[in-house]
Amino acid sequence: MSTVTPPRPARGSAPVDAAVPPSGGTRLPPAAVRPKGWSLRLPTAWPLIALFVLYPLWWALGVSSFVFVVFAVPMLVQLVRRGPVRVPPGFGIWLLLLLWLVLSAAMLGLTAPNTLPPGGGGRYIGWAIRLANFVGMTVVMLYVYNLGERELSRRRVVRLFGFMGVVVVIGGWLGSLFPTLGFVAPLRFILPHSIASQPFVASLMDVKFAQVQQVIEGEASSPRPSAPFTYTNSWGENTAILLIWLIVGWVVLGKPLRRVAGVAIVLAAIFPIIYSLNRGLWIGLGISAVYVAVRLALRGRMVVLGGLALAVGLIGVLIVATPLGRTFDERLQNGHSDDIRTTLSEGAVTAANHSPILGYGGNRALIGSNRSIAIGKSDDCKQCGNRELGSNGQLWALLVGQGYVGAICYNGFFLYCLWRYRRDHSPIGLAGSLVLILMLFFQFTYGALEATLAYGLISVALLARNDRLRRALAPAPHRGTVAGLRARLEAAGDH
Repeated sequence: MSTVTPPRPARGSAPVDAAVPPSGGTRLPPAAVRPKGWSLRLPTAWPLIALFVLYPLWWALGVSSFVFVVFAVPMLVQLVRRGPVRVPPGFGIWLLLLLWLVLSAAMLGLTAPNTLPPGGGGRYIGWAIRLANFVGMTVVMLYVYNLGERELSRRRVVRLFGFMGVVVVIGGWLGSLFPTLGFVAPLRFILPHSIASQPFVASLMDVKFAQVQQVIEGEASSPRPSAPFTYTNSWGENTAILLIWLIVGWVVLGKPLRRVAGVAIVLAAIFPIIYSLNRGLWIGLGISAVYVAVRLALRGRMVVLGGLALAVGLIGVLIVATPLGRTFDERLQNGHSDDIRTTLSEGAVTAANHSPILGYGGNRALIGSNRSIAIGKSDDCKQCGNRELGSNGQLWALLVGQGYVGAICYNGFFLYCLWRYRRDHSPIGLAGSLVLILMLFFQFTYGALEATLAYGLISVALLARNDRLRRALAPAPHRGTVAGLRARLEAAGDH
């Protein structure tokens, strides 16, 4: 990421933020000036800061599934007050996806093939929650994209990501060492019983540090860390994304002490990553290492590439030389959910084939399972029952809910961004592009609502801002104009 040091004004001259262009044009609006001493006034970017810094609190209160939607409200208010809202390149594709989410509500009353007929108001509530999440995450992306460098620098956003990276590593250790640890969210005691007794709300109020499942054959249970998220799979995909930004913010762009701490945190993450038995996370990290290696090789950064290869080799030796190696090997030999995922994926494709344009508005309960055509679980078939089509990954959820059009729009947006910013070789460009690749990969195995989608769209906003400011700093005919000077001053605010 390029940073530019703003020129230091001579004694008695006007500060650079109030500079007048050489042509004598209109004076630029003064940038935000940090007040001296203490101030009770919240910073402009307080909603985003509160989202990241206080996320462990939101999780402990049982509201983490809604917190991004809640904080999108003050973000939207700020955006409206600021005036015209800029949108990142490719936003039209994403807007079409939002439109399709709305239109798919017309299909909520239809029955998909081999599924139970929808009934009750739960289908509409589920659709509304899904739409609110997509809209809320969109507002978060626009918010990060529209704020200036002096209000919310790219480096600060990266450091907020890094902070969450530390949180997930700590949560991973707590979930691995104390898998049965949990508590009832304080919010449970003030909610009306009619709301708190709903299965979805009750699951949020039951805060746990890990999911205990039978994954490895011969073992009664396998504790898998999930804090500060609801599910182990969510912990896995978010860990992969957040560790990328932690490495950029702490190791690549950080000062010596922060770099040492960043390396220590990444090494500490190995234990909960292996202990999570999360194959998707393992593959995602492998994809990350290969992608970074290819990008470095294409740029001729052979020294850095050698260091990366050495680090990966040392981590491999560390895993093999410890009991983690046995856990790793046993997990690879136990598919556990492979049959279930195959059944649900095939069902999602079948549903999309029957309603390819609008889908069915949301997930559908499958009749039977991969083990039996019987309805409901039993002592002899604990994995029987009405599993949901669309619950095994974001791609399958889109195919069932919004048909092929929704799936194409979702993938088209991230693929477009990946192509547009392919020439950004800065640390932010490399990390942001890698996050987009992981979003495309994880859609086959994990859902992307709530935190994961927010992190992906914030990464898009960072890429777009980085690209816009990078272009503004490049030699161009308009460099001496008011617009060009304003863009260069905005870029200089990251220093």
